[in-house]
Amino acid sequence: NRPLWDKLMKQLRPGDTIIFDSVSRMSRNAAEGFKDYKTLYEAGIHLEFINEPLINTAIFDSTKNNLLEISVQTGNAAVDDYFKGNITLINNLLMSLAEEQIKSAFAQSEKEVQDLHTRISQGMRESKRSGKQIGLKKGTTLVTDKSIKCKEIIKKHATDFGGTLSDKEVMAL
Repeated sequence: NRPLWDKLMKQLRPGDTIIFDSVSRMSRNAAEGFKDYKTLYEAGIHLEFINEPLINTAIFDSTKNNLLEISVQTGNAAVDDYFKGNITLINNLLMSLAEEQIKSAFAQSEKEVQDLHTRISQGMRESKRSGKQIGLKKGTTLVTDKSIKCKEIIKKHATDFGGTLSDKEVMAL
């Protein structure tokens, strides 16, 4: 259930570009990621991955645009069909390799996320076994420098504290 993703999908138009930090930010798993990639690509949406630029849709386009276009006319239909069939086979192979590269990036990303979850779980179990506290103790309040600064701004500017700004304006500030 990804409501913001669903909202984005409804707003996209051909020619739009979505920029991701990495492949893992696009999908939960490799199969879903590749399916969404192809769907978006076929709808004319450009995809850019900052950490995996080799699978940007511009690269996929470049592969498609560099396919072989050779016309052989020997006068012998069987020979002409043979050459045409080989060119088609080579082009299909090139496109298949490009798709495999994209699938591989999504699969690697899924594996890294799974490995991370496994390491976190193992670390938490190990910490519990050794008697270490996991997370904050019950009733503990977390205070950060950022929260202190934000409270000062709220107290200075919010109408609730004698300031002139509404809650919405304070949040924007």
